Amino acid sequence: MIQEIKNSYGDFFEEELLEEINRIATFKEIPEGFEIIKPGSYIRFMPLIIHGAIKVLRTDNDGDELLLYFLEKGDTCAMTLSCCLGHHKSEIKAIAETDTKLVMIPISKMEEWTTKYKSWRNFVFDSYHKRLIEAIETIDSIAFLNMDDRLLKYLRDKIKINNTSVIHSTHQQIAYDLHTSRVVISRLLKKLEKDAIVKLNRNNIEILQT
Repeated sequence: MIQEIKNSYGDFFEEELLEEINRIATFKEIPEGFEIIKPGSYIRFMPLIIHGAIKVLRTDNDGDELLLYFLEKGDTCAMTLSCCLGHHKSEIKAIAETDTKLVMIPISKMEEWTTKYKSWRNFVFDSYHKRLIEAIETIDSIAFLNMDDRLLKYLRDKIKINNTSVIHSTHQQIAYDLHTSRVVISRLLKKLEKDAIVKLNRNNIEILQT
């Protein structure tokens, strides 16, 4: 596992920290679609992604969802950091976008490493900054973009995360992520197909223009 950790985080952490992560972390393989974090649950471990991608969503009291951002190899979740340090219940849902490999860091190590390793402290602060910018971009897209622009941005983010031009998501799944109705998504996808931006197949959506 040490080599996979180095491949993902070797640019961030010094050798001593990488070896300590390898020694105390728990390795997990998560299948696509698995719910890693549930709203209202306490978080006991901080995840570091070494392969795959995770989508982070906000849910309301009615169970409706809104996609906040994606996490990739070399990332961690600022919301998770906040919950761990403050011992709060999770306010987000995290789902494996693809088959994903994680190393899970016990929360007891987080404060210790913040003092012990400058690279860890910088990584945590940088993670907060990146997730804040992504959350602001989500707010901006809701406030300033039409739904067709939001949909196109979503599709382009998906192909970047999955490293493929074919998206295996139903219209209903996309509607959940964008907090709208399936009818709206289907109508807008038909419009994008007419404009030769996407091709709608029976079980997938192919992006023709990026």
